[in-house]
Amino acid sequence: MLARTFEGAGLATVSISLVLEHSAMLKPPRALYVPFPFGLPLGNPGDAAQQRRVLDAAFGLFDGQPPVLRELTGEVDEAPAAPVQASALGARPGQDASVADEVTQMRHYQERWVARTGRSSVGLTGVPPTRFRGLVRFLEAVAGGDLTSRPRECPPDAELAYFIRWCCDDLKAFYAEARFVMRPEDSGDAVQRWLWGETAVGELIRRVGERMTASDDPLMRQVAYGVAR
Repeated sequence: MLARTFEGAGLATVSISLVLEHSAMLKPPRALYVPFPFGLPLGNPGDAAQQRRVLDAAFGLFDGQPPVLRELTGEVDEAPAAPVQASALGARPGQDASVADEVTQMRHYQERWVARTGRSSVGLTGVPPTRFRGLVRFLEAVAGGDLTSRPRECPPDAELAYFIRWCCDDLKAFYAEARFVMRPEDSGDAVQRWLWGETAVGELIRRVGERMTASDDPLMRQVAYGVAR
């Protein structure tokens, strides 16, 4: 959005993308996709030669007419690229299990994470994990087509679409923290593949995103893009 605004004012722009899928959908004026992890858009720290290659490739996009989306090639990195997206993985058999029961099972591991680290990324909804079964029932209703009922946990001044997104984000953070206790050796990419490919909550969130995308409400459709990510 900023790039389009700047371009409209006569200032040429180029951006570096860490998630190809996002840039392909948003179509910024000029974007270079790089196969690096989040936080390292120019490549490995201290590798001036690699960083120069990235910048040269990015600035080289000014030679083309927008929109331009190009992938950086020839760079090998031991670290995984940005985590896989839900849309890149198909649902696996067995995801029809009770989401609420699965959440209850994960709570034991997530509590160990909090006890061990003293921190948590869970908290957007303000609902404690001990009451996440209620959030699951709410999301199941959304996935079933109810995009109007406001749960009591939803702040009165919050848009329902945003609260749905907060619920999904809290559950994703909750599962990630639980997984890091279950499998400390897992990378971020491995956690994403597990969440979207092997859990019942991943399939539920996927269905919530699809239901929001099919809504007639423009805000629901807008917020839906970030739900199953």
